Amino acid sequence: MDVIVLGGGLMGTASAYFLSGRGVRVTLIERNRIGTGATVASFGNIRRTGRHLSQLPLAHRSLRLWGETENMLGRDVEFRATGHIRLIFDEGGLTDMRTYAKAARPWGLELQELGPREIHARFPRLGPEAIAASFSPQDGSGNPRLIAPAFAETARKLGAAIVEDARVEQIVRTDSGFLVATSKGRFAAECLLNTAGAWGARIAAQFGEEVPLDVRGPQMGVTEPLPHRILPVVGIWTRDKDHGAYLRQVERGNIVFGGAAERVQVDLEPGHATADPTHLSLQLRAVARLVPAIARVAVIRTWSGCEGYVRDMLPVMGRSATTPGLFHAFGFCGHGFQLGPGVGDAMAELMTTGRCETSLDDFRIDRFG
Repeated sequence: MDVIVLGGGLMGTASAYFLSGRGVRVTLIERNRIGTGATVASFGNIRRTGRHLSQLPLAHRSLRLWGETENMLGRDVEFRATGHIRLIFDEGGLTDMRTYAKAARPWGLELQELGPREIHARFPRLGPEAIAASFSPQDGSGNPRLIAPAFAETARKLGAAIVEDARVEQIVRTDSGFLVATSKGRFAAECLLNTAGAWGARIAAQFGEEVPLDVRGPQMGVTEPLPHRILPVVGIWTRDKDHGAYLRQVERGNIVFGGAAERVQVDLEPGHATADPTHLSLQLRAVARLVPAIARVAVIRTWSGCEGYVRDMLPVMGRSATTPGLFHAFGFCGHGFQLGPGVGDAMAELMTTGRCETSLDDFRIDRFG
């Protein structure tokens, strides 16, 4: 069996790795450099809290694989199971957290509820005005700059061909599979896996499959280094989008943050997103609610990236509904980083065996009619 993977972000490189590990001949084609799209723009959050319930089986599968990345890939991609805490500042947020925690329990996610005293005892620098929090101790974070190149390099060692800076010019369905013409040559394979992220809907449309997908860029920033004292990833339960911030402190001391601000619009050609500096003051006010000390810290860099958001906020995963041999895994709506290894493993299983132990039914492309 041979497969062409279109897209060299986390989903594509993880798929290339797991497919290669199953003995498949893989050619991965990336329009830019490996991991430079939505993956590198990611916050690096490895969380299950707050996910749509039907995503939790895939998230559990992926979390197990995150724990094995150093052994699988032969390098440290900075996965740290430091826990994920979401602070609560009002009764509405508390109600939402308790409702979600109850609903998620049968799906295998156990959230701890913390009161103010426990928050301040265990995490003294966080949210002094918080009335409660949820805590998921097995979750954490990873480094978005390391993970896709690590999967790609290990896939290459297993025999995969990694083709970068190759713009796709034409995709043709042939009697024996697919022919992909690019700026770096023509490639043929029995199967085609569409992991093209924000560009994924364009590829699907070539095969008569319309996906309502919008392209947006997150607003991200990082501070100067500080003493390393914040261990968990920090978020919030809130109904107010102006307060929807999140942050984590890396071991070098910098605090990475995002949320609160509106995502910027992005043109797929050329597909480069830039942060809007006018949003920074709103973000910092929201982040300071979580960690007041950040109000006295210098921001050294801001950035954005190109992400695809499906209208129902669920990804597209699984077989094509129109074309045998075509598979999709795109549209992860800005929260695909945690799912990446699980997506690659699940797609490799589906493509090589015709089945998948993790249900992907809610992610079918034909759900849009």
